[in-house]
Amino acid sequence: MLFTIDTRPFEASLQQAQANLSKSSALKKQAEANLNRDIAQAKWGEVQVARYKELVDHGVVPREQYEQLRTNADSLNATVEADRAAVRSADEAIKVDAAAIESAKVQLSYCYIRSPIDGRAGQRLVDMGNVVNPGGSSGSASGGNAGGNQPAGNAMLVIQKLDPIYADFTISQNDLASVQEQMRAGMLKAEVRLADEPGDPAIGQLTFLDNAVQNGTGTVNLRATIANAGHRFWPGRFVNIRLVLKTIHGAVLVAASAPQMSGKGSFVYVVKQDSTAEQRPVSLGQRQGDLIVVEKGVEAGERVVTNGQLGVTPGGKVRVEEPGNTASPSITGSLAK
Repeated sequence: MLFTIDTRPFEASLQQAQANLSKSSALKKQAEANLNRDIAQAKWGEVQVARYKELVDHGVVPREQYEQLRTNADSLNATVEADRAAVRSADEAIKVDAAAIESAKVQLSYCYIRSPIDGRAGQRLVDMGNVVNPGGSSGSASGGNAGGNQPAGNAMLVIQKLDPIYADFTISQNDLASVQEQMRAGMLKAEVRLADEPGDPAIGQLTFLDNAVQNGTGTVNLRATIANAGHRFWPGRFVNIRLVLKTIHGAVLVAASAPQMSGKGSFVYVVKQDSTAEQRPVSLGQRQGDLIVVEKGVEAGERVVTNGQLGVTPGGKVRVEEPGNTASPSITGSLAK
């Protein structure tokens, strides 16, 4: 329970509807009683008509007396039909009154405002005695936020669902085809990181892809749903999101500082067995933190120069400093992973 709106007008409407139902029920009982009485009288009238018809046929009573009884019987039958119509009308009135009661109960239930979700309540935006009105336009969430919708206009209280929590972000329309292709193949995972905790991502599922590209930005809105039992992520906070489209098994990774750029493209210095440097062109892929994927040009297990490339010449000797060496080398090699 969050708020209670003044219930008195709606309780009065409910009581009025209940009173109307009681009145209609009483009218139905009266109509049924009238019907039962008039049916009995109509049956007696039919008996009298049948009896006097025999007497008329034998010349015992005059025909005028028989005709009068026949007219009375017809009148009684008409009264029975009118009573049946009154009962049907009372039934319809009872249905209308019952519907009015249900409507009044629904209106009364709206006076008790309960939270539709489990979550955390924000600041109360109204106080006791304030006048509130229905309506107001809902807000929207922007890309890169962890959370749900923004507060609606004329809101009384904002409740944020914390577990699970939504992470909204955008992608370029140029990447849309790849995302759609991977979505058809299965569920896409998203890695969500806080800006101050880059090394510990939360894994979520892509649960929403917008149905149109934003005209002004050329981007598409997406949403990932992530578990947040410890409330590590907070609504409205900016996060870094990586949408994992595919995994490259056995990828060759080198330090991001190893590749250099020349007029012919990217290259690295590979340290051969005789400690000489070989300049080798490479094709680079996606960056993974401090490492970068080498799609072509370096094999797993080869050593590359990661520091002091300006002092290296093709075919020249290099000095390799293995991890743990406290010296300050000008040229350093590392294993490609």
